[in-house]
Amino acid sequence: MRKMFKPLLPVVVAATTVVTFSASAVADWTPKKPVEMIIMAGTGGGADQIARLIQGLIEKKDLSPRPIIPINKAGGSGAEALRYIQDKAGDDHTVLVTLNSFYTTPVIQKELGVDVSKFTPIGRMAIDNFLLWVHSDDADITDLDSYVAAVKAAGIDWKVGGTGSGQEDSILTAMMEKEFGYEVTYIPFPGGGTVAKNLVGKHINSTVNNPAEQNEFYRAGNTKPLVQFTAERLPAYPDIPTAKELGVDIEYYMQRSLNGPPGMSAEAQAFYIDLFKQVFDSEEWQQFCVDDGLDCGEWSAGDDLAAFHEVQLKRHVELIEAVGAAAITGE
Repeated sequence: MRKMFKPLLPVVVAATTVVTFSASAVADWTPKKPVEMIIMAGTGGGADQIARLIQGLIEKKDLSPRPIIPINKAGGSGAEALRYIQDKAGDDHTVLVTLNSFYTTPVIQKELGVDVSKFTPIGRMAIDNFLLWVHSDDADITDLDSYVAAVKAAGIDWKVGGTGSGQEDSILTAMMEKEFGYEVTYIPFPGGGTVAKNLVGKHINSTVNNPAEQNEFYRAGNTKPLVQFTAERLPAYPDIPTAKELGVDIEYYMQRSLNGPPGMSAEAQAFYIDLFKQVFDSEEWQQFCVDDGLDCGEWSAGDDLAAFHEVQLKRHVELIEAVGAAAITGE
């Protein structure tokens, strides 16, 4: 179980062939009304920050003839957003900002009736990362070993904050429980931004937030990272060891991609691929990735993104089977 996700990054690197469309195909269609950018997470979290940065860059650079409107639909670990997009089949004026719950939520919530393989793949903006965070006032917790000791001593009184059952942080929390042989109390919040604030307020003891969700508080000296669940140390955190360096073979990542409803027209898909590729190539986006600990890698779109989704869906099904759906959902 610990090793099954290590091939993820090579897959990311390999699946980078860009799907191209003729200039006429892109020019054949442009939005006729405002475009809904549905965010399958709450306000203030990584997905929300990314969506609003993308929207801001599109507006700043005048890349779209109609406005892009970010809309948060966080209910049910992204189930609300997924169902909304599926019910928008054939709509050319709606796009979805995704997380790994794009894979896990339909698997865990089968009654949702969502098939993400039918969604229209647009483009992958980045691969996001996870770090283990505690409050800076926890002077006795200075590394992974002291963290595990503290959690085992507290038992279920140790509170880990996350964004909901089946979300990425609940998966990583379950992986850590299995690896270290402890059990914690997992507390869901509407979004990663709220999780970060609750760690600062000491309402929870730890979290595995993405860098973008914690950086503001880390820079202010309120929180501190202990370990990175990455193959190598991120440039933004050169002094923080990876789990692998510490002898713990856990790596886990999150994709940040944009997808359309099932049945989106090829012309609209081509327009959005071109639109988000321009954002991806911008100096502002590339600098954001460096500053906030994301891996931009190379652009992947269309059929290549669909192939990436297919691989990741299979791997997340295996992960759910490995750690148990009950461990992820808390049931």
